[in-house]
Amino acid sequence: MRYLGYSVDDLNEMDGLWTAREIEQQPSSWRRAQAYLVENSARISRFLEPVLAIRECRIILTGAGTSAFVGASAAPALSRLLGRQVEAIATTDLVSAPDQYFRRDIPTLLISFARSGNSPESVAAVDLAESMIDRCSQLVVSCNADGSLYRRCARRGNWLALLMPEETNDRAFAMTSSFSSMLLSVVSIFSGIDGFTNKLERLSSAVEGLIRQRNDEIRQIASNKHSRVIYLGSNGMKGLAQEACLKLLELTDGAVMTMYESSLGVRHGPKSMLNDDTLVVVFMSGDEYTRKYDTDILNELVADGQVKKIVAVTAATADEQTRPVFFTIDSLGECTDLELLFPYIVFAQLYAFHHAVIVGNRPDHPSASGTVNRVVKGVTIHPYPG
Repeated sequence: MRYLGYSVDDLNEMDGLWTAREIEQQPSSWRRAQAYLVENSARISRFLEPVLAIRECRIILTGAGTSAFVGASAAPALSRLLGRQVEAIATTDLVSAPDQYFRRDIPTLLISFARSGNSPESVAAVDLAESMIDRCSQLVVSCNADGSLYRRCARRGNWLALLMPEETNDRAFAMTSSFSSMLLSVVSIFSGIDGFTNKLERLSSAVEGLIRQRNDEIRQIASNKHSRVIYLGSNGMKGLAQEACLKLLELTDGAVMTMYESSLGVRHGPKSMLNDDTLVVVFMSGDEYTRKYDTDILNELVADGQVKKIVAVTAATADEQTRPVFFTIDSLGECTDLELLFPYIVFAQLYAFHHAVIVGNRPDHPSASGTVNRVVKGVTIHPYPG
């Protein structure tokens, strides 16, 4: 058996078996997650229909760390899709200053994402929302049936708890299949579960091809061992850039300086990070208008001549009329940005894994100091005086 081009023995020796396995399993996990959503579609509809019937209902997507970036990646496109405000606010912000985010008189749907559901902020956020909002509906998406958050919400008749496939409760340090499966859940639910099934099969097949046929190409990009990497993307792709940035930072244990920004925002100071040892990765939007801004920054960076390597991750073959290096994902040229989140994040996960291996770090247990943990430790939840 091989994962990401390595034998199981080699992966065990480099302490990377679980990370490699969990990256590669994603298309099959997505299919299982979607089947679960289809099976529970009536229950989901019964919960959501009366909530969404309230036009002034506010939707907040929340989580901590990578789980927060699920919301950051999906919120902009979901706002347009639903025709209402969808906000991504991390639990780490909600818990530390709830009065700055929650409004008692505004009906709110709080959607919480959590791999383990055992982070103290995850439980504190749902409790604070329940106590501080008069009409608060709670939807929890988790990967751990034994987690505090899932067990707490599954017992509540007016809340809805959804459980991702068991294997997505990633055993490795970095969240990979947990991130993408929870992302899939919110995209599928609000896109229309039944209609999303065929789209998902197309995405899953494309990502299987990406892993099988393009893995060595991504490993070759990582072999350059850039000391600085910046990910750029517009709107929800900026949220995805944030997650890509974190994956590389985590798996290399900080050996690589990372940054994320929007394609327009990078000019406002962050370009100072760029030098001849910087890799720039641009997640190209599938929207024709937005992609103009992504293309503009690509052309500008090429003209500047300061960056050693620029990679544009895209699904639109027309983009190849411009250069630098285009990493084109086949057969997805008509996909929306919500759909492109899935193959794009797998590219970033593969790059982070290979870069970690090349610099000699341990992907499954990357923190040499042991001070950064799979489930966060050291958090004290202080009683809120309000």
